[in-house]
Formats: sequence, structure tokens, C-alpha cells
Amino acid sequence: MDREQKLSLISIITAGAALAALNIFSVEAHLRLLLFLALYIFIGFDTLKKTVKSIAEREVFNESFLMTAASLGAFALAIHAKSGEYSEAIAVMLLYRIGEFFEDYAVGKSRESIRALTDLRPDCANLEKDGQTVKAEPSEVRTGSIIVVNPGEKIPIDGIVEEGRGMLDNSALTGESLPREVSPGDEVLSGGISLSGVLKIKTTREFAESTASKIMELIENASSHKAGSERFITKFARLYTPLVCFISLLTAFIPPLFRIGVLHLAPEWSVWFYRALLILVISCPCALVISVPLTFFAGLGGAGRAGILIKGANYLEALAGIETAVFDKTGTLTQGVFEVSAVHHNTLEEARLIECAALAESASSHPISKSLLRACSRAVDRSRAKDIEEISGMGLTASVDGQQIAIGNEKLMKKLGVAYRECRSSGTIIHAAVDGEYAGHIVISDMLKSSAAEAVQALRDLDIHKIVMLTGDSQKIAAEIAAPLKLDKIYGDLLPQDKAAKLKELKAEINGRGKLAFVGDGLNDAPVLAAADVGVAMGAIGSDAAIEAADVVLTDDDPLKVAKAVKIARRCLGIVYQNIFLALSVKLMCLVLGVFGLAGMWTAVFADVGVMVLAVFNAIRALYVKRL
Repeated sequence: MDREQKLSLISIITAGAALAALNIFSVEAHLRLLLFLALYIFIGFDTLKKTVKSIAEREVFNESFLMTAASLGAFALAIHAKSGEYSEAIAVMLLYRIGEFFEDYAVGKSRESIRALTDLRPDCANLEKDGQTVKAEPSEVRTGSIIVVNPGEKIPIDGIVEEGRGMLDNSALTGESLPREVSPGDEVLSGGISLSGVLKIKTTREFAESTASKIMELIENASSHKAGSERFITKFARLYTPLVCFISLLTAFIPPLFRIGVLHLAPEWSVWFYRALLILVISCPCALVISVPLTFFAGLGGAGRAGILIKGANYLEALAGIETAVFDKTGTLTQGVFEVSAVHHNTLEEARLIECAALAESASSHPISKSLLRACSRAVDRSRAKDIEEISGMGLTASVDGQQIAIGNEKLMKKLGVAYRECRSSGTIIHAAVDGEYAGHIVISDMLKSSAAEAVQALRDLDIHKIVMLTGDSQKIAAEIAAPLKLDKIYGDLLPQDKAAKLKELKAEINGRGKLAFVGDGLNDAPVLAAADVGVAMGAIGSDAAIEAADVVLTDDDPLKVAKAVKIARRCLGIVYQNIFLALSVKLMCLVLGVFGLAGMWTAVFADVGVMVLAVFNAIRALYVKRL
């Protein structure tokens, strides 16, 4: 709670105590009036000031004007009746201030969530120069510089670990609760906090292009994109408020001029003037005007804390309406890292065959070579492989432990005259021969992410029945990899322009019924991300094209976050509808009661301030998304 909120709370408590005291102790009539007027000015000064300012700026019809008119009217009625009952006028203003306090408190909570995300960039960097560490502005650090991050400090700029090992807390970036271990060669992102160990990092980006800066820019721009519901409420309030004032005037002056026996309308001016004031208080639209934007604001903050960065409330609303989800394959549903998935027809032990292949490939930097080295059960001693000869487009030969090894594709086997066995599995097939004899083949393929199947099922559970995969890989490979996912459609052999055309076809099939989301890794999917109703870039916070093209950016590579984003959006929109229904239904009921004299000012205050407080507390639920 900040200083202003504390002062507001103190003034509310003071005014409440003074109101109670004036009702308990009897005071002479004129002094009572003066004391109540003083209390009214004390508790309602800010509201009165807003009203005067809005009238001066010709923006008369707002909630402060309605509350001022109602409370001053209640004062006037009490003075006219000489009843000395000024409590209602004070109560209207006091409860309105209580409602404003809870609104400010709720907005403050939402802003704290946003602030936690935007407070990613440290104020300085420890720059290493000539063996010394000096403090420097992060914006002054150039790409390729060495910075030092001590335990407890935030990483100011993206880079690669040069020296040191430690644990990083990336919860502010990705929403993941478990720390990540880093060592030399690992990429680290700005905004992460070093929990242990001193890290020397070689910067790979300028400060303005670092991950933390991009996240801050994305979040700061999010509030400017209003959802359809939010825009509707703003327009509704502009028309609704003057209409309410007009109806209130009619109520005050028309019924007393007529006598209708059925409705018992009588020319009692004070009665109908009081009921007109009730209409002003009951009809105040602040519950709607405040709670709807607050709900979207809280939803954006809650999603950000979960590692889901949504560019605006309009995209949050679009997420809630998704009925078709289209996924890229490589790096999105699959790991994008090739691994040994099988060994077939091997005449050697599987471990021995992989070891021979890894030794032969040990000098190569090709991704296939790296996957063989990872699959090898023990450390590779490169000195065991000699006379390595690469045969372009086919593979290589080498002498390993005195045996002649040939590793490559079918063309190499044919060239060497080795009778090989064909493989029906999808993926890259590495045939191996030892001393001129076929030794089997190794299947290397891209593997599904561990959470891919769960992610697809989570979307099914959200009634997203059409889930499609687009990929540049062959249809056979795509179908085999996606088989465990049980997708509705799989389209392979697609060039980037073919993906965009296919997405257009899928959107045409929907024909405006629901929204289509495309989920990609962001590296080469920018055109398709931009073409979808909602473009979701996974783990691509470092990619300029992804952030520019996508509407939603997931800060890690977990496809489960897609379902979570939809859940957050639908819950947020559900809260918006709940608040709209609550406000309108309670106000309508109280209006009917007020017109027929069955409700007093306290009921009117509940219909306005009470409903506003309930709506604000309901809106703040959008912040809490951990269990979704």
C-alpha cells in the first residue's frame, strides 16, 4: 500500500468515526448542520474537485458528477424537511470513497504484477576491462564485451557464459519455478537472476535488443490495445450517463404533475425528487467502467507472470475464442534437436555400433555427428579414430581401433559395394560397415517434446476440436512423428509460402466461426504468425521477427503454455461477463424498487458502491493464474 492509499484509508476511517459520533451525540440543529457540512467537504473534497473540473472541461456526465448531484440533493432534501438527517448524504460520499479505495488497491495489485515483469533490467553492468571490473551503464556495453554477474545480481544483457557455473532463476522471464543450471557455452538471457556462482558472460546483443528490453517494450505497449468488450463499455458509459440524468429529471418533475390511481402517483415534489436522486446513485456506471478494463489489465499481468506475454487486451479476447489450433512441427511440437531413435539390423552390439559411428564422426561439427556423440554411452577419445576421409554427399570412412569403418547413406554403401538393408522408419538413416561388412543402420530423427501429447489433449479438453500440423518435412516423416498426437490434419512438404496459403484455406473453412491460432517457434514462421487470428511464438523472445509478428509470445518452449494461455483468456473474459451481468441486474432491480418507493438511499448506495467493490474484487481474480 503506497502513501496515497494510506492517507485515503486514514481519511475514510476518520470520516466514519466522525459520522458515528454525530449520530450518537445530540447537537444543536444549526451546529449539527455545520458539522455535517464540514464532514461532507472533508470526505468528498476530491470528488467535488473532480466534478468542478469535469464541468469546466465540458465532460459533465461521469460518476463523480452523479455522486455529487445525489449527495448534495440528499442534503437539500434534509434541509428542506428540517429533519436534521444528513447521514444519507455523508454515507453516499463516504461509501463512494471506500469503493474508490478498493479500486485503487486492486489496480495497485495489478500494477505490482506488471512492475515485477518490467523491473527486469538492472541499473548497471559489471564490465570487465583490462582485467578490472568497472560499473557501467548497460546501454554503453557493446556486443562482444565481457560482463561479470555475481550471486544475487540480474543479468543485464543477453550473452554466452564464458567462465563459471551456477544456478539461474528465470521465473520472471519464463514463469518456470525451478532454477536452471548454466555452465560455459550456455546462452543466458537478460533478466535472469544468478543464485550461485560468479558468471563471466560474453554479450551477444546490444542492451536495447536484449530480452529484458523487449519484454518491457511488449508489456508497456499492451495496455494500448483495447478489447472489444472494453471499447463497448467505454462507449456505453458515454451514452448511458446522460440518459440516466435525463430519466432522473423526468422522474423528479413529471409524476408530481399527474395523479394516476393505480400507481398512487401524487403531487409530492419532495418524494419524487428523492426518487430521482436514487436513480442517479443506482445508475452510476462506475462498476462497469472500472471493473472491465481492470479485469483485462489483471489478466495481462497474470499471464505475464506465467511466462505468457500477450500484446494487448484485444488479443486476450481473441485467444478466448480459439476453435482451431495450427502448429508448426520443428521446434514447436518437436525438440528441434536430432537424436538417435533406433538401431536396426546390427551385427555388432548396439552400444558398440553407436560408439564406432561416433568415433568416426568425432571430428565433424555436423548436427548428425553431434547426435551420435550424445548417444554414445561413454566419453569419446578422438585419438582412437585415424585416417578420417570425408566423401562429399555420401559420408566418411575412418580407421577406428584398427578396424575400417564406413558411415554414411545408401550411396556410400553402393560405392563401397556393401550390401545394405533398407529402412522403413522415417528420419535420417546412417548405414554402417565394418571391414567391408554391413553392420546395421542407425535412425536419427527429431523427437517429440515430452509435453507435446499432453498439450494437444489439454487443447481438446478446452473444446478446441480441430488441431492441425504444418511442416516443411515430408508427409511420411510428419505423419510418423505426429502419430502419437492424434492430430486432425497433417500437411507436409510445405514451403514457407505454402504454409501461408494453407493457413488461409483453414481460415476460410472456419468462415468467421471462432478464431484460428498458429503456434510456431518464431524463427522462420513470421509470415504465418502475422496471418493468423492469433499468432503464438514459442520460446522466441530473442527473435525480432517473432516478437514483431506474433500476438502472443511464450517465453519458453513448452507447448502446454498454449492451453494455459487459452484458459487465462477464457477465465478473464468470463470474469468480464460476470461483472457486466452483476452490475446491470442489481442496478435494474434496485431501479424498479427505487421508482416505486420500495428502496432508500442505502439500497441505492449498495447498488452503486457495493456492486463496484464486488466487481473490483472479482476482477482482481484474473491476476491469479497459477492453478490454471
